[in-house]
Amino acid sequence: MADLKNVAPLADFDWEAYESGDAANVSREEQQKAYEGSLNKVNDHEVVDGTVIAMNKREVVVNIGFKSDGIIPMSEFRYNPDLKVGDVVEVYIENQEDKKGQLILSHKKARATRSWDRVNEALEKEEIIKGYIKCRTKGGMIVDVFGIEAFLPGSQIDVKPIRDYDVFVGKTMEFKVVKINQEFKNVVVSHKALIEAELEQQKKEIISKLEKGQVLEGTVKNITSYGVFIDLGGVDGLIHITDLSWGRVSDPREVVQLDQKINVVILDFDDEKKRIALGLKQLTPHPWDALDPNLKVGDKVKGKVVVMADYGAFIEIAPGVEGLIHVSEMSWSQHLRSAQDFMKVGDEVEAVILTLDREERKMSLGIKQLKADPWENIEAKYPVGSKHTAKVRNFTNFGVFVEIEEGVDGLIHISDLSWTKKIKHPSEFTQIGAEIEVQVLEIDKENRRLSLGHKQLEENPWDVFETVFTQDSVHEGTIVEMLDKGAVIQLEYGVEGFATPKHLVKEDGSQAQLNEKLPFKVIEFNKESKRIILSHSRIFEDAQRAEAKEAKKAAAPKKSSKKEDTPMIQNQAASTTLGDIDALAALKAQMEKGE
Repeated sequence: MADLKNVAPLADFDWEAYESGDAANVSREEQQKAYEGSLNKVNDHEVVDGTVIAMNKREVVVNIGFKSDGIIPMSEFRYNPDLKVGDVVEVYIENQEDKKGQLILSHKKARATRSWDRVNEALEKEEIIKGYIKCRTKGGMIVDVFGIEAFLPGSQIDVKPIRDYDVFVGKTMEFKVVKINQEFKNVVVSHKALIEAELEQQKKEIISKLEKGQVLEGTVKNITSYGVFIDLGGVDGLIHITDLSWGRVSDPREVVQLDQKINVVILDFDDEKKRIALGLKQLTPHPWDALDPNLKVGDKVKGKVVVMADYGAFIEIAPGVEGLIHVSEMSWSQHLRSAQDFMKVGDEVEAVILTLDREERKMSLGIKQLKADPWENIEAKYPVGSKHTAKVRNFTNFGVFVEIEEGVDGLIHISDLSWTKKIKHPSEFTQIGAEIEVQVLEIDKENRRLSLGHKQLEENPWDVFETVFTQDSVHEGTIVEMLDKGAVIQLEYGVEGFATPKHLVKEDGSQAQLNEKLPFKVIEFNKESKRIILSHSRIFEDAQRAEAKEAKKAAAPKKSSKKEDTPMIQNQAASTTLGDIDALAALKAQMEKGE
């Protein structure tokens, strides 16, 4: 119903005739004309101003001075939550009269028709406008401004980082237009710009009053792997991860949370005060100052492994109080090992204080000291001549390093591995990790090293060999190795001899070859150097000399009938196994019995 309160009555209207029912002297056309003259002249597709005369949760009734009122959905006014009856709004006339005779209006289209001009005007005049946040989008929000969808970047919502964009959806806020792309009709708005000016003034005031050692309240703005950014009221400062706690911190979230309000102390800042270093742990006493004053070297302490390195482990015995256990203090063993072989981060360990410097706030610890030093009573536990089982740890060209127990190491010289076999490298005899029987030969307590032997566990077979491989005795042997200076001959009982090239010439003038089995005469036996020099040639040479001597005797007058003995192979035991000491012992006993 149109508002006719302000329409003046017709001066020549005959009210008496109207009351009597006789109004024939006024035509219907005249009445229609008079009524239409009281209405505003409007056209379709025109933008006009109207007045809100009624509203509910779903609809808004707007009067534009036409014969009927228009109804507009409340959703078109959601950008303006303060809308009330009596407000003047712009509307777009879509149709003066639909099939039901209803006036069709649109506030959204009216805004869109005028929006571009209004947006440009707002940018030019730096006007503060209202907008309705419709939804989220990549990197920000979509805002309804004058019916235009403008972009609100996430960085322009507030001066603080926004972690939950959804809380802004459906809100009406004030904005400033900061950028317009005329070609693509893109509009960018900012809410942050409205408060930056005020914050800038606050920032200047804060910066002007900054002093080292000053304690301020701030809000945790951002947490990174290296530290925490604190908002001091428009000015940001950084608490480095090492300044969060006197103890070690692997993740700053262990100490602070986002949006948490905390007190911080200013440690340092640059000349322009743009980079501000803050501290949190400095607000509490240093843990070393609270350390038990009675704690001393030699005391036992318990703690947790907080950091591991190849050279050692850092143990936290109290928050902010750490001691280092060097890898050399983890075991009495002298073998090079990594600290990770003994412990890992998080382990609870007990240790002994080795050094304590309260001024430097340093402490060294040891765990091997919890066990007795095996070298303290080494002479009693491993006396010279005692026999033990050891584990092979390492090789060198000159011997084998073994460990009898943790911290007790020894060396078996290569010459003490075997009585009979000539070993070029220890790997020919044993292998790393294998167990080997040893006898203690010598104790070097100062250098914490034992001299050990393996062959000493058996009787020296050279005592027997001395009676077997006598000079000029003949034995069968096999050439097992050819060298420039001669050949190595394998004899019975696993013993080896040596023959020079001139002693390898056979009776037919040819040279003896590898793996050839021949009789050899002992021309030299040396027990101390364990050397046997052999000759194959000497056998037939001696025989030839003997024959020549016999022939000479036969030609000369006979003075004696004594028969010359011819050399014979005295031992056929070439198949005896290597190092068969039992067989040698039996042979020795038999020879002694024969004597």
